[in-house]
Amino acid sequence: MAEKRMTDGSMALQEKQYRVITIEATEKPKNVKLRVAAYARVSSASDDQLNSFAAQNQYYTSLISSKENWSMVDIYADEGITGTSAEKREDFQRLLADCRRGLIDRVLVKSISRFARNTKECLEAIRELKSLGVGVCFEKENIDTATMSGEMMTTLFASFAQAESESISGNMRWSYQKRMQSGTFLPSSVPYGYRICNRQIVIDEEEAKVVRRIFRDYLAGINMAEIAASLNRMGIPKRKDNAEIIWHKTSIRYMLSNERYVGDSLWQKTYMTDAFPPVMVRNRGEKEMYYAEATHPAIITKEEFDAVQMLLGQRAKREACPENKSPFDQKVFCGQCGTSFRKKVSHGKVFWSCRKHNEDILSCPVTQVLDAEIRRAFLRLHYNLKIHGEAILTEMLNSLQAIRNRRMLWSLDVIELNKQISELTSQNQMLATLKQQGLIDPDIFISQNNELTEQLRTAKLKKERLLVADGDSTIAQTRELMEILDAGPDFLDDFDAELFGELVEKIIVDSSEQLRFRLKNGLELIEAIARTVR
Repeated sequence: MAEKRMTDGSMALQEKQYRVITIEATEKPKNVKLRVAAYARVSSASDDQLNSFAAQNQYYTSLISSKENWSMVDIYADEGITGTSAEKREDFQRLLADCRRGLIDRVLVKSISRFARNTKECLEAIRELKSLGVGVCFEKENIDTATMSGEMMTTLFASFAQAESESISGNMRWSYQKRMQSGTFLPSSVPYGYRICNRQIVIDEEEAKVVRRIFRDYLAGINMAEIAASLNRMGIPKRKDNAEIIWHKTSIRYMLSNERYVGDSLWQKTYMTDAFPPVMVRNRGEKEMYYAEATHPAIITKEEFDAVQMLLGQRAKREACPENKSPFDQKVFCGQCGTSFRKKVSHGKVFWSCRKHNEDILSCPVTQVLDAEIRRAFLRLHYNLKIHGEAILTEMLNSLQAIRNRRMLWSLDVIELNKQISELTSQNQMLATLKQQGLIDPDIFISQNNELTEQLRTAKLKKERLLVADGDSTIAQTRELMEILDAGPDFLDDFDAELFGELVEKIIVDSSEQLRFRLKNGLELIEAIARTVR
């Protein structure tokens, strides 16, 4: 019976008819213009591509203006930046920021390869924009990401673009290696004291005077910290384009040990990994290195350089801490109660013990640790930092910069400067096009080009100062740590008090089995204690 009632009910539901009444719209949708922006990018700074840069600006301006139902927001353009990473593209980040602020409905892009060559970054950006109600139209592939099928097609083409980028990067690395082997390699950057002119490394005489002074002062007995402080007092900038970057002891040390100042070059100290996107890592024997002599003019004689290297080794031994003073003074703290540790000597051995525990053993369970064990733990820490530290610190630096950039994207001052930089760049490229076509007098071109270049430099400098002022010291400290590690030894045979002071802010004793080393930038790394004496 129950089964019959169930069947009858199902049949009743199937047979039931619903009356639907259609209510016609009484108000037609308003004719609201679509707010459209365009993103353009060229891969390098060749003349043809510069023309393409200007042409894309002109093309999108005409295209958007010709549509009655379209309203142009802006033309976002990045020049001379590779497509493997979105973080370095300032105008791309400005585009995303304006989309987040609800200023854009649609973005026009020539092709997926212009938008991104990294599948992950491409899809992340597209999905974020889609969630904001912003569609991206790729002209070459005829894809509109506003549709689901469009997103599926974007995934496919982005994979192709990524493969293309990997192939280009591989070819470039092969080309670099061949030029290293032949001794004709020209690096993209040169150390302080040099500049690149007409594809040749030449001496910057103004900076070269500073380099010679640094070597002379060090040979005269002045230590690296005093040399750095003297240069800062005199107002000598570490970089001409950024007066905020000052001299540090580590930068002096790097210069004193850099073989380039005698005219030689050691290539492939670092290399790019095969992963995508590729990561720059220090070469610790995984790849061949190439030492070439007389690749460029020398600033320092080999006799001076060799004398400095000998003095560096001698002073490293002399600058060890005296017996009555320890590098761990005011640096060791209890992880349980926060009290500082004090040094004590018992039976010829040096210990560091928790003050609170010494006063009342029940108030804190952490007892004491051997001075020798702390030193051995630091040696292990340094070894691990040399092996893995660059990747860890680079990731940390990228995260800090990304956070800062995201925060600053909402700054009206930075937004205005980004717009100004974009407009000046566009004007500069248009000026170059007019000159090439013979439509502008050469003297007028030089005058206007110099003026635009100076305005662009000033705007970029203002933006950099805003970013520096907004951020805390963690980014600068992380960069300095990376400098210290790069300039320091690959392996420590004995405890180095000076290096310890440069790297470590404090040591936290969590227990009888574990130490936490807090680095100068706030990063904490754990090292085990092999043995503790109670």
